[in-house]
Amino acid sequence: MLRRGLIVAAVCAGLVCAQTSAAPAVLVVKGDVANQLTLTAADLTAMPRSKAMIPDPDGTEVEYEGVALADILKRAGAPSGNQLRGDALASYVLASAHDGYRVVFTLAEVDASFANEKILIADQRDGKSLFEYQGPFRLVCPGDKAGARSVRMLETLEIVRLKK
Repeated sequence: MLRRGLIVAAVCAGLVCAQTSAAPAVLVVKGDVANQLTLTAADLTAMPRSKAMIPDPDGTEVEYEGVALADILKRAGAPSGNQLRGDALASYVLASAHDGYRVVFTLAEVDASFANEKILIADQRDGKSLFEYQGPFRLVCPGDKAGARSVRMLETLEIVRLKK
């Protein structure tokens, strides 16, 4: 019985590796922004860096490092600060993963003038590259209690303005 379980685990591990190895090595920022972006790992490494601690399911603290989502949105030309008023407040970010998982953030909850949320596009965990099943990029939301919006294998950020 143990041998069969090991074989199944090995086969499943192979499937996970096969799926994640196809993950793109770029992050695309598109939608209702002035500048569409295609960011590589090197682009993110060259940007200002931040760190965030979040608890792992086993209770240990994990340190993620990357670029603030707000900085990436600002680089793309999404409304922020004083521009984030009126109709611009009816805007959101749709974050999509390689496996089809999607989550939403309003622009206001990402902007420091509205919220204290520190959302990162991480490329490192505890000082090392992300595990293959997490990366190359991961959205990290330390303020979320369940971690459901911490998207692994992040590949696209789409900014949508409901009122233009």
